[in-house]
Amino acid sequence: MTALPQQTTALKRCFPPVVDAGTRVLILGSLPGEASLAQGQYYAHRQNQFWRLVGDITGEDLVAMGYAERLQTLLAHNIGLWDVVAEAKRDGSLDSNIRDHAGNDLAGLIESLPNLTVIAFNGGTAERIGLKALGQAAGGHRLVRLPSSSPAHTLPYAEKLRAWQALRRWLGDWADANSD
Repeated sequence: MTALPQQTTALKRCFPPVVDAGTRVLILGSLPGEASLAQGQYYAHRQNQFWRLVGDITGEDLVAMGYAERLQTLLAHNIGLWDVVAEAKRDGSLDSNIRDHAGNDLAGLIESLPNLTVIAFNGGTAERIGLKALGQAAGGHRLVRLPSSSPAHTLPYAEKLRAWQALRRWLGDWADANSD
């Protein structure tokens, strides 16, 4: 009898946070997917709507920008970015396949952000894991659950955007001058 080879699930790791002292809104995802990991960039899957959504709420064409410029533009609008999962085993890119995860030090990060007002979760998995990791450290911050920007979350774009527009009120002068 021949033994079947065992499949091993690779350990996936998140990217460093994109924040600075001016960060007022921190958007937390779950864990980068395969396309993002392969390119070393947040939200690199061409069908992920993150850059389009954030671009629509900031008035910037983030989709047309290079990656470094996108990150600088986020910071210019007081938006930070990170993931709730530091590392995990996962086949593919679906959050439902995350196994044996270790969380990021979210409490430590938010303590280092003096202007942080809002913690937004990009999808249900980010919210579920993030709320557990934050615990009491979330106190004093507005918590916002956003529909996932992932192409696997099939909510129409207009409905996603309507929910994401809630972030506009915390983004500074541009959002104040252009809010609905």
